[in-house]
Amino acid sequence: MKQAIELVCPAGAMPALRAAVDHGADAVYVGLRGPTNARNFPGLNFDAHTLPAAIDYAHRRGTRLFVALNTYPSPEQWTACTAVIDAAAACAADALIVADMGLMGYACERHPDLPLHLSVQGSATSYEALNFYHEHFGIRRAVLPRVLSLAQVRHVIEQARPEIEVFGFGSLCVMVEGRCTLSSWATGQSPNSCGVCSPAHAVRWEEGADGRRARLNGVLIDRFGAADKAGYPVVCKGRYEVNGQTIYALEEPTSLSTLDILPELLNTGVRALKVEGRQRSPAYVAQVTRVLRAALDALHADPQRFAVRPEWSRELGRVAEGQTHTLGALHRSWQ
Repeated sequence: MKQAIELVCPAGAMPALRAAVDHGADAVYVGLRGPTNARNFPGLNFDAHTLPAAIDYAHRRGTRLFVALNTYPSPEQWTACTAVIDAAAACAADALIVADMGLMGYACERHPDLPLHLSVQGSATSYEALNFYHEHFGIRRAVLPRVLSLAQVRHVIEQARPEIEVFGFGSLCVMVEGRCTLSSWATGQSPNSCGVCSPAHAVRWEEGADGRRARLNGVLIDRFGAADKAGYPVVCKGRYEVNGQTIYALEEPTSLSTLDILPELLNTGVRALKVEGRQRSPAYVAQVTRVLRAALDALHADPQRFAVRPEWSRELGRVAEGQTHTLGALHRSWQ
């Protein structure tokens, strides 16, 4: 009997946390305000005063809470990052999601009872790397980057000592997480150290006769007509002129959805399914959590007869980027 897949959902603030918990998340993940997590947007995230209330709300309803500390600190950020670790331990968080080895060492030394998960920002794509983190820092779970195929995920799980968590729904990333420098090129700030791909201060919206333009630090990312759905400007999902054509040169806006391969993920031994989107609304969190909870419950009840219900796909389609789904790198016909 395969171990059930845990549903891990995002919470950018307390309303989203309630939505995730109330609609069936097994665990929620949050960040603290500032550049210590990869969703450093104004108005989002928790602090040392609101984190205890969040953990209390989750624990009273049988939901675990993980604290994300998934950026790489510069020397002047070190104290802020260790303060996040101290706060997570003091509030009895169920795990710390961390990328930097120095911070892992601090957590192991100061708070040996605080479980550690390797962040996707750790950029570990081989079982050798995962086993290194397990041996030296006691990593219990690792979140795999979204560039691996299902065959590669299976190969990692067969040899890796930590549990494996994969992304199940949300925005795709064309890069291996933790290694992207596109934002650094456009804004001078790295998502790996400043906590956001497109910092809000660098975003500009311009209204003109030809529609709405989105710029990032002066770089024209996209242009939208009156009827177009305008997405938040990030370099990898912009439209650019290439050989005389204006196209999505790097990546089209579409969401990863693993509904169709949930039985394969279960059989492969995936321990947790992660929903991307701490920057998204409570309504998004509620809708995605509700659908995936129903799908996972059906999967666990009868894996052999599991089938995707049309209403699940429709509901996820409404909140998908570009209103479309893909299996991304998980489906490669040649592997």
